[in-house]
Amino acid sequence: MQPAPARRIALLGGTFDPVHNGHVALGAHFMRLLQADELVVLPALPWQKAALKATPAQRAEMVALAFAGQPFPVTVDRRELERGQPTYTVDTLRELRAELGPQASIAFLMGADQLQRLDTWHDWQALFGLAHLCVAARPGFRLDALPPAVAQEFARRAAAPEQIGKSPSGLTCMAPDLALDISATGIRAALQRGTRPALPALLIPPVVLDYIEQHNLYKE
Repeated sequence: MQPAPARRIALLGGTFDPVHNGHVALGAHFMRLLQADELVVLPALPWQKAALKATPAQRAEMVALAFAGQPFPVTVDRRELERGQPTYTVDTLRELRAELGPQASIAFLMGADQLQRLDTWHDWQALFGLAHLCVAARPGFRLDALPPAVAQEFARRAAAPEQIGKSPSGLTCMAPDLALDISATGIRAALQRGTRPALPALLIPPVVLDYIEQHNLYKE
């Protein structure tokens, strides 16, 4: 009997303050591109961010609403929120690797803005031993704009999307055709002005915008 194929997990972390259509599109795009078995969405309490506007519970609830009804399995993983204190991505990946086993393929998804700051993350080079790094390029993004150490590491590990699911970790993948540039900061600013964001259906899932208004979030 042949062993079961290793699970292919796409992991999308973020503050999601608030979650928006760019996050949903990024997750769905890489699920298709990588042919992953499950998308795990991980609301974070990051050590680098300033004070967040929504509570951890509210952010997790908005994420669950935003990703409901997708044509693929989605899990909202609340482990970082339940720790109750800022945490490092590398520690969460170590936990997940221990739970999923050494053969599972874990692809950590991020936007180009996060990649540009990757060398400021705690123990960032250890990430490659725990997961693949898959990046969605933003309009105007260039790989040569990265910090040199990040650019070198990313380039030497570059692989085609179909290779990601065939190994547990250590590769990088760029998706240059996901041309979405949606800013949570801009959305919060519009909500603070007391107006719904322009073209809200293109920025935030309507069910999330309803949640924001019901809970009177981002007003100050």
